Amino acid sequence: MTVGRYFLAVDLRPEVRHGLAAFLAEELGGRRLPGRAADPRSWHITLRYLGPSTGERLERFLHHLEVALEEAPFRLGFGGLGAFGRPRRASVLWLDVGEGRASLERLAAVAEEAAQAAGFTPEDRPFRPHLTLSRIRPPLDVSELVAQVGRFPLTQEVGEVVLFESVPGAAGPRYVEVARVPLPGA
Repeated sequence: MTVGRYFLAVDLRPEVRHGLAAFLAEELGGRRLPGRAADPRSWHITLRYLGPSTGERLERFLHHLEVALEEAPFRLGFGGLGAFGRPRRASVLWLDVGEGRASLERLAAVAEEAAQAAGFTPEDRPFRPHLTLSRIRPPLDVSELVAQVGRFPLTQEVGEVVLFESVPGAAGPRYVEVARVPLPGA
């Protein structure tokens, strides 16, 4: 592994990606998401951003993660749209998590412990499970959009977490899978 920027996430299944893209297109009635929309091929739920790292530290992180994981496979469901900042002054538009929220929170806590055991700096923000749809610069009022778009109905089984490397590019970052770690019993 080379020095890069890394994060641990729950990846979406292809059928959920396609379903979400179709759902948003229908709910938006042909309009685009505000801001710089995330590529649907990169949609994921981040459990822990690790940042720049070397292979040795990542190996320690993965070891600690594998030893500490106790969360059984679970069903992941979604809610409606939300925004960071506030909907009236949003900088990020996201899809909320419904079913499986407690499991994601436990996975994020284990990832935080593994990260600190591997020598990463402690995370200074509380974990909020969500799927980023777009980044908005400068911030905009998306309150009407948040109120308009309903709950996304598809669910998926989560049986693993994925370590990704974020590779910068002119069209935005590309996420390269580094390792998959199965949940116990998956």
